[in-house]
Amino acid sequence: MGFRPDFLWGGATAANQYEGAWDVDGKGPSTSDMCTNGTHTQPKRITREFEEGTLYPSREATDFYHHYKEDIKLFAEMGFKVFRLSIAWTRIFPTGMETEPNEAGLAFYDKVFDECHKYGIEPLVTISHYEMPYGLTKAYNGWAGRECIDCFVRYCEVIFERYKDKVKYWLTFNEINAGTMPMGNFLSLGILNEGTTDFTNQVDIPQLRYQGLHHQFVASAKAVKLAHEKYPQFKMGNMICFITSYPYTCNPDDIVLNQQQMRISNWYCSDVMVRGEYPSYAKRFWKENNIEIKMEPGDLEILKEGTVDFYTFSYYMSNCISCDPTAEKTDGNIASGLKNPYLKASDWGWQIDPKGLRYTLNEIYDRYQIPLMVVENGLGARDVLEPDGSIHDSYRVDYLRQHIEQMREAVEDGVDLMGYTPWGCIDLVSASTGEMAKRYGFIYVEKYDDGTGSLARRKKDSFEWYKKVIATNGEDLA
Repeated sequence: MGFRPDFLWGGATAANQYEGAWDVDGKGPSTSDMCTNGTHTQPKRITREFEEGTLYPSREATDFYHHYKEDIKLFAEMGFKVFRLSIAWTRIFPTGMETEPNEAGLAFYDKVFDECHKYGIEPLVTISHYEMPYGLTKAYNGWAGRECIDCFVRYCEVIFERYKDKVKYWLTFNEINAGTMPMGNFLSLGILNEGTTDFTNQVDIPQLRYQGLHHQFVASAKAVKLAHEKYPQFKMGNMICFITSYPYTCNPDDIVLNQQQMRISNWYCSDVMVRGEYPSYAKRFWKENNIEIKMEPGDLEILKEGTVDFYTFSYYMSNCISCDPTAEKTDGNIASGLKNPYLKASDWGWQIDPKGLRYTLNEIYDRYQIPLMVVENGLGARDVLEPDGSIHDSYRVDYLRQHIEQMREAVEDGVDLMGYTPWGCIDLVSASTGEMAKRYGFIYVEKYDDGTGSLARRKKDSFEWYKKVIATNGEDLA
């Protein structure tokens, strides 16, 4: 069988980690612009005001704003069919509360989408990817305030109408289920509770987080409903950070604990966005965690009317779950877990589990029976720029090859898989740590952790490998 003939091969980025030009042409500050740099061992900080002499990596990032033509040309050389990017909300509405959009921001994305179409590349646009206007954080404590729903819908109305002939595929919120985790307060919801300074260890009020998530669900459903009614050519998707987990042992306590973990971390959000209603287990979860979701009349009807057309997710790793408090822990994407003795890990402690992707694809498809797309997958690693300018990243090729092989197995299993966009197809700033050293791309960008660098682009060995993969529709992975 193999991948379908119209399979969407490409790559993924996000404005807050890639675009830069944070205060150019009328753009306002986003939540990500308020985060300093950090490392694997030293968390980045969230500052309420700008600090002179402090490095804020997202402000320049790897400067797609001034390199978009060069970068899209390189993507086209690899053979991309699709390019996942996000629109910076603050480039369109600088504080999020304006009634009229910023024309210079709209014009920039016109140029980006036109450049994509010049090479036959389909844009896949994330509407909000971890960069809500900081103005909304100051005014309403981010998504904790219901006022953000109308701000988001107004933003969607503008970009849908502007790009109705240029963008077909849309995702409402990136990794929306980050809101089920304490780090998601500021990262995903723009919530900045009193006393929070450390990005990794934020002051957490679960009631606010889950109320903010409800507001995001309503906003997403309203955007999807608007698209379906006014722009029938659009395909609307969700986006989940899928954190696959296994019971650490066959102890029934581990089995039940893992089921509960999977439900809240992974299924809670997508059940609402795909099925159009809160899942059966939500009420008990709310009760046991002293959460009371305040809903307005019509909210549940809106959720039912605004279900997505396709399901997308990120997959990097898997974890183990146990009731044993002494079991060895390891790091991961947003959420940590227990070390799996059968798996190797990346330099950042993320466990490498290609077969877990096949398992995950089957679990999702069995549950929802709508087309799936893997929109983030990749290996963060320390790449070495050789004296001759080459970058030999065979470890990245090995990681991606193994995951593509397992995607193909899932397709053979019967999963309707529509595309694959590896994360950070060009080097960009790490969302969790603010580092440049943790690189994912097929294209190396000369930018470093201290903020220096020429921003020159260089092809890694993986560039030519992925070009061959696309050209053969995933048949030649050697």
